[in-house]
Amino acid sequence: MMGSPVPNEHETVGAYALGILDDAEATAFEAHLATCEWCAQQLDELAGMEPMLAALADLPGSGTPAIGESLSAKPSPRIVNKLVDEVAERRAHKRRRSFYMVAAAAALIIGGPFAAMAAGGGDSGGDTEQPRVLASTAKELFESMNDKVSAKDPSTGVSATVAMQTKDWGTSLGLELKGVKGELKCSLIAVTDNGERWTASTWSVGKWGYGLPDGKTPESKKPLYIGGAVAPAQNTIDHFEVVTSDGKKLVEVDA
Repeated sequence: MMGSPVPNEHETVGAYALGILDDAEATAFEAHLATCEWCAQQLDELAGMEPMLAALADLPGSGTPAIGESLSAKPSPRIVNKLVDEVAERRAHKRRRSFYMVAAAAALIIGGPFAAMAAGGGDSGGDTEQPRVLASTAKELFESMNDKVSAKDPSTGVSATVAMQTKDWGTSLGLELKGVKGELKCSLIAVTDNGERWTASTWSVGKWGYGLPDGKTPESKKPLYIGGAVAPAQNTIDHFEVVTSDGKKLVEVDA
């Protein structure tokens, strides 16, 4: 019976990556590798896959070695190529996921003060074939939350509405702020029932302010919308505070 055909240099890249070539074959392939960009790229893709040698035993027709036999016994070119193809497909899948992560980052920059990315449909996670990137402005996210609480401080004139939404990981928040004059650096603080203080978000207020009916610019007449999140569950939050960087409380809102 005729033996298996001898693979050409390009087909040898998988066997070389798996470390199953003898010295002469490895030397010959390395000489080829020095002048072949395609093989160099394939070898780079397959780098670090030695632990997958054991997977050869699970592939159909791989000829599982008996106990005591070495795993270095050469599988057929068909088996090697099948394993190489599977690994290459997994690497390509990882590159596609990386692309969606980059797209999400771009959405964060372009979409406004707040953006979100979800893989699949829920917060609990789960790997799906193609993540969905969901980008929105802080105002749209604020308006999408139904649970809202509001308050106005009579001394500062600042009013705030905090929107809340329970998540598996804590509480997602949105803030609408009006009547605030700059220049300031501010934070939204969630205070729990036991007195813990959690910073949900920080931002700067320009000199013309936000949410001022007599504002000097179109933007200063509009409310400021900020997105944020904290780890405590929504039902453990007692109230929210908007404070300046020097500790002045602008407004407090009961949860």
